[in-house]
Amino acid sequence: MKIVFASTPDQEEKINELVRRFYRDVFPVYFSDKDIKKFEKQNVLTNDADQRDGTLKEAYHVIASLQTLLAIFETSKLSSRYLTLFDKNVETLNECGLFFPFEYKQFVAAKEKKTSLFSTYTRAANKLLV
Repeated sequence: MKIVFASTPDQEEKINELVRRFYRDVFPVYFSDKDIKKFEKQNVLTNDADQRDGTLKEAYHVIASLQTLLAIFETSKLSSRYLTLFDKNVETLNECGLFFPFEYKQFVAAKEKKTSLFSTYTRAANKLLV
């Protein structure tokens, strides 16, 4: 008999927060709104508890992988030195039940062809008071 600890509500909230950051801060830089809508329909990075074991260990792996990928994307220039790190973390996410169907070269190519940074997914720079 093996005893495992379930992930905490705080960990699940942290995972949801990191996924929202991908949709708000990362995807709009590389992809169009139309593409991002497709990602939502394909359940990219969907945090579905039914697909995951929901263990404490798995939650830590998912959080660490999402944070690592975010750090890679927040660098000013994507370079090939991050390829192995990217692949390892994508593999971890997929093993843990989060669908992330991208390859590193897709982001490099997408950044080169993306011309507009305007997106309905990004956070507003300011708030309008009415």
